[in-house]
Amino acid sequence: MPQALVGEERIHYQRHLGAAGGPQLVLVHGAGGTLMHWPGELRRLPGPTVYALDLPGHGQSGGGGRVSIAEYAAAVHSFAEALQLPPFVLAGHSMGGAIALELALRWPGHLAGLILVGTGARLRVAPEILAGLLTDYQRTSDIIARWAYRDGVDQATLMEGARILRHVPASVTYRDYAACDAFDRRQDVPRIGLPALIVCGSADRMTPPRFSQWLEEQLPRSQLVLIPEAGHMVMLEAQSKPRVVDAVRDFLKAGQFCAKHADQEGMSGR
Repeated sequence: MPQALVGEERIHYQRHLGAAGGPQLVLVHGAGGTLMHWPGELRRLPGPTVYALDLPGHGQSGGGGRVSIAEYAAAVHSFAEALQLPPFVLAGHSMGGAIALELALRWPGHLAGLILVGTGARLRVAPEILAGLLTDYQRTSDIIARWAYRDGVDQATLMEGARILRHVPASVTYRDYAACDAFDRRQDVPRIGLPALIVCGSADRMTPPRFSQWLEEQLPRSQLVLIPEAGHMVMLEAQSKPRVVDAVRDFLKAGQFCAKHADQEGMSGR
């Protein structure tokens, strides 16, 4: 598997080569996750060149994670620079969406568009979850998995969700959730002039639809796709995954982010 050297850390990623001259898409997972939280249908989406990475300290990447969303955004920015990527579309799920917003605020000229899945500009975390990640990781990861998927999902899916979470060290997952709890960019989001696709499940209990609806209201070049009866892991749940893949494909095929990117600098300064 390819790796990129970011400082002294090796960042593991998967790359799917797309058509020459096509868009570049970077996928960033959420708290306590890995690149496997993105389904193969998105990691190998026809057309764009797709990069799915394990954040530092997650999956097969080195390092020990980060303590803030800003530090994770800097790591993703350094990853893109190490690979010498042209302006790319950045997709983030949950904490990954916060990272995408942060990167868009700090380095807008490096991006061509945003895809924000199950996320928000403010990501409060229940104190019980933060405490449980330190005291009983197995039980708390089971709770998180139940909350992450819609009601009625099969037990095998829940067990796999908890297993992936426990693949990341408890200390890293705790710092991820603490970083989310401290994140608040509500005052700054309207400055982002990038075109954005916002995706959320109507039954998302971790980042409820009102978070995504607020983003759509505040981001001047955004569109919201609200998927009925889908949970926080909207891109993995069997009934909603095709809708997410179609939405991402349509957003990239439309090519509007390329034209919009040309005058994003003026938009972001308003």
